Amino acid sequence: MSRRRAAEIKSVTPDANYKSVVIAKFINYLMYDGKKSKAEKIVYEAIENLSNKVKKEPIEAFEEIVDNLRPAIEVKSRRVGGATYQVPMEVRSSRSLSLALKWLANAARSRKSEKTMVDRLSGELVDAYNKKGMAYKKKEDTHKMAESNKAFSHYRW
Repeated sequence: MSRRRAAEIKSVTPDANYKSVVIAKFINYLMYDGKKSKAEKIVYEAIENLSNKVKKEPIEAFEEIVDNLRPAIEVKSRRVGGATYQVPMEVRSSRSLSLALKWLANAARSRKSEKTMVDRLSGELVDAYNKKGMAYKKKEDTHKMAESNKAFSHYRW
C-alpha cells in the first residue's frame, strides 16, 4: 500500500450483451493472455447454459450467484507483541465482489470432470446457484475461519 496517495479506481465498461459491469469484471478475471474475445464467448455460453438449467433470466441468475459467493467477513494477520493473530474483519463491498469472482473463476478452472471450459464454468455456476461447489465452499471456509478466531477480534484496528 502506497503512503503517498490513494490508488485511483479504474472504471470498467459494461459488457456488450448484458450491459452489466459485474459480468465485464468476471470476463476480465477469466481472461488469459489478453484473449478477451475467447473469454467473452466462454462466459456468454456458460451464462446461457445456466439460464436454461435454472429457468431464470441470465443476468438475475448471475447476480444471485455473485451474492451467494460474496464473503461478509474474513481474517487478516495482525502481529501483536511477537505473536501473529488471525483477526476477523469485515470485508469491503468492492473486495467481496472481487473475491467472489476470483473464487468462481478458479473453481471453474480446477474442475476436471468436464472437458471444455464452457462446461466447467456452467457447472460451477449451477453449483454456486444451488449453494454448493468449490467456490461456495471457499466462502464457507472463510466464514468458519473468522468464526473460530472471533476471540481475537479485539485486535482489530
